[in-house]
Amino acid sequence: MKFSKFLILMMLVATMSSCHIYNKYELPQDNAIIGEYQKAIETPVDSSAFGNLAWQEVFTDTILQSYINKALDANKDYQNAKLNIDIAHAQLKGAKLSYLPSLSFNPNGGGASYAGSSISWTYSLPLAASWEIDIFGKTLNNKRKAQVALEQTEAYTQAVRSQIIGAVANTYYALVSLNEQLRITLNTAKLWNEQVESMVLMKEAGRVNEAAVVQSRANYYYILSTIPDLENAIHQANNTMSLLLNTHYNKWEVTKSLNIESPVIFTEGIPVGYLAARPDVKAAEKGFATAYYATNIARTNFYPSLVISAQGGFTNLLGSIITNPGDWFVQLAGSLTAPIFSRGRNIATLEAAKAQQQQALNNFEYTILNAASEVSDALMQFNTNEAKRMMLIKQIDQLEKSVEYTQELLTLGQATYLEVLTAEQSLLSAQISSLNCWHSKVAALINLYQSLGGGR
Repeated sequence: MKFSKFLILMMLVATMSSCHIYNKYELPQDNAIIGEYQKAIETPVDSSAFGNLAWQEVFTDTILQSYINKALDANKDYQNAKLNIDIAHAQLKGAKLSYLPSLSFNPNGGGASYAGSSISWTYSLPLAASWEIDIFGKTLNNKRKAQVALEQTEAYTQAVRSQIIGAVANTYYALVSLNEQLRITLNTAKLWNEQVESMVLMKEAGRVNEAAVVQSRANYYYILSTIPDLENAIHQANNTMSLLLNTHYNKWEVTKSLNIESPVIFTEGIPVGYLAARPDVKAAEKGFATAYYATNIARTNFYPSLVISAQGGFTNLLGSIITNPGDWFVQLAGSLTAPIFSRGRNIATLEAAKAQQQQALNNFEYTILNAASEVSDALMQFNTNEAKRMMLIKQIDQLEKSVEYTQELLTLGQATYLEVLTAEQSLLSAQISSLNCWHSKVAALINLYQSLGGGR
């Protein structure tokens, strides 16, 4: 008889083990994409890798650093994300405390009189304890689910932090680019205004006609017309920065230098270890783990729950007899509750949990692939803009000589103003293109840093 009971118990344990309700979450072994990710997370972290650098090592401009610090201190989205971590910590604490018995104190009393008799008073001062024994892993899986939910929230918070840093840096360098573009435009307008005066003097000397004067004046008015657009763009960028720093509108100081010291960046290939550091990839993995434990919890609903309860205290009501004074009492009980008529609902809940787990796995795979795509795009943009700007710098050097030569030829009467105008407009266009290319390169650097995880 004892052997048969032991055999039944072992069969029950084996059945529960086959349902995975005790198993800890593990990454799928039959998935090539996730298999590469698992290798990456098992590899020691390279703290010198670009995506793992602290943001202060990437953005060394002291003015920009002060803005980033201010944004991290004041940004409401980041504050709410950190509060979500506090919430997740509290939920995990509650899941851990579920292992402990619950205690309640419920004093009560009353009186009754029958047929004019004196009132009989009864009272009870019970202290009750209830403890659900976690035989079938429901509490265990709830605790594990709360743990990975906390880790997922921490990853989301890191993602928000990275986005704020990237947004401040992008806005800062947009202001640098716009201010430099405005400086170039104002300098060009000054030169073209002086050229109008030169054209007037040359016409009076009979060396050019009225058409050259009109063309030079029209060119000057054109450059002036672009200045309000630049001023409006600078105003909007200042507004964006003010919002990021959670303050009223301000004209923010920025550097005048275009020299940016960028850390060493890999030039080809995308190490999977870099992708594993991304907070959105981490969050997607934890989302899959959360769905895994939710499926385990759905499985535990098929098994009975065992609750042991105890009650003790002081009362004057013992059975049907009222005694005065009262006396101490103790009660012990145990209950086993098994689902019978709710089995259909439990089956539906389990099927839904399995589908949600597959959705989480699909999202995890897509997040890894999307991360690789973003890194690849940012790296290509960084490299191509670097090469393009080198060519534009050489073009500007040649166009500056072209403007100088055509102006000399115009003075000697060997060139028309149209040739001078063409050379000047080509130079201005190349200068603006070079500046835009510089800004695109900086934006690609910021995007690459974010797409590799956003550092510490």
